[in-house]
Amino acid sequence: MDANTRIVTRLIGVILIMGAGAWAAVPFYDWFCRTTGFAGTTQVSEAGADRILDEEVTVYFVANLARDMPWQFKPAQTKMTMKIGETGLAFYEAYNPTDRAIAGTASYNVAPDLAGGFFDKIECFCFTEQVLQPGERVEMPVSFYVDPDLVDDADAGHIREITLSYTFFETDLPTQQAALAAPVRANVN
Repeated sequence: MDANTRIVTRLIGVILIMGAGAWAAVPFYDWFCRTTGFAGTTQVSEAGADRILDEEVTVYFVANLARDMPWQFKPAQTKMTMKIGETGLAFYEAYNPTDRAIAGTASYNVAPDLAGGFFDKIECFCFTEQVLQPGERVEMPVSFYVDPDLVDDADAGHIREITLSYTFFETDLPTQQAALAAPVRANVN
């Protein structure tokens, strides 16, 4: 093999490795955030905490919309004070003031970021896509708890106020609903 062939072979190898790394970066980052709570990513739990402490935490609720999302979206309550480990149930309200069906997906995080690893959601509207018909208003629940291990963590043990924030983004309607929402056109002869 001559020098030019070796260089080309190495460059192709580098390109393939970089491409594989770029392809794997998004799912790896998602897994890392869900596992560690990095960047305020919350945890998901099948059931409530196994113990409830006498210490309290205050959870604040925030609602945002992406710039082009036409819904109205707000928390039904702005804060909730509860015992650490206690299961809380909060509601957010969404309203579609338009004359068309709109699908939306909510992204979420908590602040401070360190609390993400200790904020566990049991059920949440953010787990699935939401579709609101024209003029429809819904209350969407989120069931959660703050893990009692928070108080023993060297970095996050002092946290007693957590902000849970959602941002709704418009998404494409599911195919079946898009067909139902499409205007019916009559043939005119």
